Amino acid sequence: MRFVDEIKVEAAAGKGGDGAATFRREMFVPQGGPSGGDGGRGGDVVLVGDEGLNTLSHLRFRRHLRAKNGVPGGKDRRHGKNGEPCVVAVPVGTLIYDADTDVLVGDVVSASQRVVVCKGGRGGRGNVHFATPTHRSPHIAERGRRGEARMLRLELKLLADVGLLGFPSVGKSTLISVISNARPKIADYPFTTLVPHLGVVEVHEDMSIVVADIPGLIVGASQGKGLGHDFLRHLERTRILVHLIEVTPQIEDSETARDPIRDFELLNEELRQFDVELAKRRQIVVLNKCDEPYVASERERLRRYFADLGYEFHAVSCQTHEGIRDLVVSLGRHVAAGEEVEDET
Repeated sequence: MRFVDEIKVEAAAGKGGDGAATFRREMFVPQGGPSGGDGGRGGDVVLVGDEGLNTLSHLRFRRHLRAKNGVPGGKDRRHGKNGEPCVVAVPVGTLIYDADTDVLVGDVVSASQRVVVCKGGRGGRGNVHFATPTHRSPHIAERGRRGEARMLRLELKLLADVGLLGFPSVGKSTLISVISNARPKIADYPFTTLVPHLGVVEVHEDMSIVVADIPGLIVGASQGKGLGHDFLRHLERTRILVHLIEVTPQIEDSETARDPIRDFELLNEELRQFDVELAKRRQIVVLNKCDEPYVASERERLRRYFADLGYEFHAVSCQTHEGIRDLVVSLGRHVAAGEEVEDET
């Protein structure tokens, strides 16, 4: 399924049913009077959070969301049936904007949360409401009101406790496949991952956290280069950022030779250019592939460097699973601490 994290749809609620202008006609009941019932209310357009979805792709071919109209009122004061609502499932983490004004209409942050984006029109009143002592036979009734209609822009920001970031091919997909139930595509060339992946990590039997693998971050991502501009927004809702770095074999005149400290500084600059507050978020630095000899030789130097800057540092190997458990426990501890702070505030 294609990953879609932004889409425009047209939403229109149902029109209210017209009120009825009828009169009571029964044997032995002279001058029975008005008996027109009210029209039913038009159906609402409602978006509902669904944990089973992580993309807006199901709306690519459903750009018009229309609720049913209310049924007109009937004789003998019969109330018209309300129109059926249009209920559409969206992923948890969906922001709903009015496409014309760019005003935030709603934010779906939990499963089963309902956001009414267009209210149905009120049903018209029947002629029984217009009878007075001096006007006992009104031949008038109200028309139903039109429902709300608007163009909406839906924007998905994945809800995750932890966001993985790093240059292409540093091993983000491999790491998330080792620590969680996610199974992303893995290969040794850049931009293997074209969509964010979510994985559930079990810290212990009473706690699990959600980790997101954010792809496509390169220098210039905040200005739209590579794939990063499309996916940087998915980091905005994470509590912790795990910055994955790697040491490559330093072969002379090789384009693959990389400096992990420079990589770290470059990507943090991209975060600052995209969102200053995002760059201030807690980061944990993780050195990958520490089972390789050329990585092990740099391990302590990098640990001291990032410790001096105040960053928590972990060295892991996705092949041997060295350091993986310590990293998971640390992530769980930081997520729990963040939740306690939010509860206090």
